[in-house]
Amino acid sequence: MDEMKPLTVNELAELVGGRVLGDGNVSITRVASLEAASEGEIAYVEDEKFFAAAKSSRASCLIVPHQFESLVLSKQNSAETTEVETEHALPLPTRSATLIEIERPKLAFAHIAELLHPPKRREPLIHLTAVMAPTADLALTVFVGPQVCIGENTRIGAGTRIEAGVIIGDNVTVGLDCVLHPGVVLYDGVTLGDRVILHAGVCIGADGFGYVRDDMGYHKFPQIGTVTIEGDVELGAYTCVDRAALGRTRIGRGTKIDNLVQVGHNVDIGERVVIASQTGISGSTVIEDDAVIGGQVGFGDHARVQSGAIIGSKAGILPGKIVRPGVWWGVPVQPLDEYKRRNALVGRLPQMREEIKELRKRLEELEDHLKGKT
Repeated sequence: MDEMKPLTVNELAELVGGRVLGDGNVSITRVASLEAASEGEIAYVEDEKFFAAAKSSRASCLIVPHQFESLVLSKQNSAETTEVETEHALPLPTRSATLIEIERPKLAFAHIAELLHPPKRREPLIHLTAVMAPTADLALTVFVGPQVCIGENTRIGAGTRIEAGVIIGDNVTVGLDCVLHPGVVLYDGVTLGDRVILHAGVCIGADGFGYVRDDMGYHKFPQIGTVTIEGDVELGAYTCVDRAALGRTRIGRGTKIDNLVQVGHNVDIGERVVIASQTGISGSTVIEDDAVIGGQVGFGDHARVQSGAIIGSKAGILPGKIVRPGVWWGVPVQPLDEYKRRNALVGRLPQMREEIKELRKRLEELEDHLKGKT
């Protein structure tokens, strides 16, 4: 990561639209965590449970929510009252850091981090060991690293960075300002939009898992479609996106996918979707805009996740299942409240087993007693 010259708190506050409380001329060089921050660094606090830690932070500047000082003062007064009552509690320390007050501190922190720690930039270059087809069309500002291979009729947009060992097939389109990290593979006919980031080992456009049973075993179904990755998508390391059997596999604009995710053929993922690690999505599944998918979720084929749905980790979605807006969990997936009730019952099974054994015993004793009377 390249780093830029220090900026003042006033400059940073103007960038994110925050209000400065304290010395706005303090110089900031780096971002840091609340616990590790020191002089010249900026941290943030958003959750009330970390307010006490924020008061004792050594950061030169803190990004805080509105009414932070009044909320902390209220807690301090409460702590002092408790101290009088218990003679043990200590008042919170006095603030020394400059504050930037804003509605969403974590988001502001992310914007400031992008400014203070900009991504690595490469000067335009084609490495001597790169192999490019004569018909490949590369913009003048592209960086091509060592051992890269680029196929026939492929187009690479301006500002794109292609790191070592990337393999790009024929008839591929890569947009502006993309980053392809080492070992990425793009099969023939794949399309990437602008500002796409593919981390190490990502594979786009391999054949989908499609076979037809015949008398001798399995016959491969055609995998002749394509993959379209729209702009501002980021895919984590070793994630795989299969080409469509017929048609296209799509990942919509602004979607973020973690490491080690499998996206099957003809899957359609909407815009601004978030998918955590080790999720597997079977063919022809549709995930609509703004859905949130936890880690290790398994999708059967032809499932549909509607916009506004949140699926918890390790959930299982049966083939053809429609997951509506709301929070879902479990195997098979179910609304969270229902999952909690069932899970609570499962936790009581050992106790219920003992109760049933006791009831059976008492029933047998009652039956023996009634038989004795007759």
